[in-house]
Amino acid sequence: MGRRGGVSDPATMTGGSDHEAYLASLGLSSPRALEGFLEAAPDAIVVVDHAGRIVIVNQLTERLFGYARAELVGQPVELLVPDRYRARHVADRDRYFADPRTRPMGAGRELTGRRRDGSEFAVEISLSPLRTDTGTLVISIIRDTTERRQAEARFRGLLESAPDGMVVVDRTGRIVIVNGQIERIFGYAREELIGQPIEVLVPDRFKPLHVAHRDGYFAAPKTRPMGAGAPSLTGRKRDGTEFPVEISLSPMHTREGLLVTAAIRDITDRKEVETRLRSSLQEKEVLLKEIHHRVKNNLQIVSSMLSLQLDQLSDPKALELFKESQTRVRSIALFHETLYQSRDLARVDVAEYLRGLATGLFATYGVDPGRIALAVDAEDVPLGVDAAISCGLIVNELLSNALKHAFPAGAAGQVQVRLRRDGDEVALEVADDGVGVPPALDFRAASTLGLKLVCILTEQVHGRIELERGRGSRFVLRFPAGEAA
Repeated sequence: MGRRGGVSDPATMTGGSDHEAYLASLGLSSPRALEGFLEAAPDAIVVVDHAGRIVIVNQLTERLFGYARAELVGQPVELLVPDRYRARHVADRDRYFADPRTRPMGAGRELTGRRRDGSEFAVEISLSPLRTDTGTLVISIIRDTTERRQAEARFRGLLESAPDGMVVVDRTGRIVIVNGQIERIFGYAREELIGQPIEVLVPDRFKPLHVAHRDGYFAAPKTRPMGAGAPSLTGRKRDGTEFPVEISLSPMHTREGLLVTAAIRDITDRKEVETRLRSSLQEKEVLLKEIHHRVKNNLQIVSSMLSLQLDQLSDPKALELFKESQTRVRSIALFHETLYQSRDLARVDVAEYLRGLATGLFATYGVDPGRIALAVDAEDVPLGVDAAISCGLIVNELLSNALKHAFPAGAAGQVQVRLRRDGDEVALEVADDGVGVPPALDFRAASTLGLKLVCILTEQVHGRIELERGRGSRFVLRFPAGEAA
């Protein structure tokens, strides 16, 4: 091709000295130093002149593209570009020489290189101008990104298969990746979101606060739910409508820096179900309270009828039996009244219930509290409805017996009711310091209805009851804590 503009044609250079002379003719005062620098670079480097011809390559370029250096020097750089892109590449190259500056090549596009055997591979290219005495050269730094592209493809595949919307955001808060679920949830096309600030998906009134939270997350990134402990989070669709969301954040360290993956779930349906359930539960709670109230009223009617019947009786034995039946009815009525006033219809304030029950018995039997003291010590043990009624009836029977028999002839003393948690069991105690249960009496084989009821109710809560004799008497009922619920 001869000489052109006083500079040797690189295509005619074969020897090392000729190549050095050519580099020197380009105005590179120290071509050996430059080539040494290029050989030490971690990436493939190709230096191109204004005509688009390769003037320098390093060994990594030979290795990457499969050409010997002599096959590349003097050839148009389009030799390393797939055929279908060559015409476009020439136009891009001419534009770059019109405004040479350091920048990535093909920003926003996926670049492809072509090896000597015709195979293609993904590349990433950075361009830098090198000004010489005879004109501008361009240094192209080329990196094989095949493995990264494959990893990104796998990552994108995982994102696309995720059941939730997935958004990947960079440190500046801009969206770099979204999956199809995000398009469906928010109503945006993917192209409308890439490069936009993540706040495009946030209602206007929350955007300033969201920016602050985002900056705070990048300062201390870790996998966690977003807005933990805060009110429900809200997303904003393309049409401006808002909806409740649940978001989980995960940091991801990459070559480009820290990215954050946000998994976003639309919980509109769940919120609607929760609202309906809450409304339904409120309705049922009102109904249950009304039922407990009516049961209590009906039991009070029964108690009143028994009182009327008492006025018609003169037999002391019959009077005693009716009075005992009346206290049992009142015990159950008091339970329903306590439950009616409770915030939790599945639980009852046991301490208040037992205290009210004992106080009522003192009044029924006309006991002077100055003569016989009452002590109720009940821990906050959760009792279900059945267990609470059983405990109430047991206390009613045992306390009634103590008030009737433990303090004869006006004797003074104390009765005690105690409820506590003891390991995996609940312990209920009814004690007095009176004359005590006769030694010959076996309460489990007693003929009285009251003690029979105590044994039956103990079996119902799968418990066991013992009588401790000493100064007075102490009945101790133990039953599994699981029965209490």
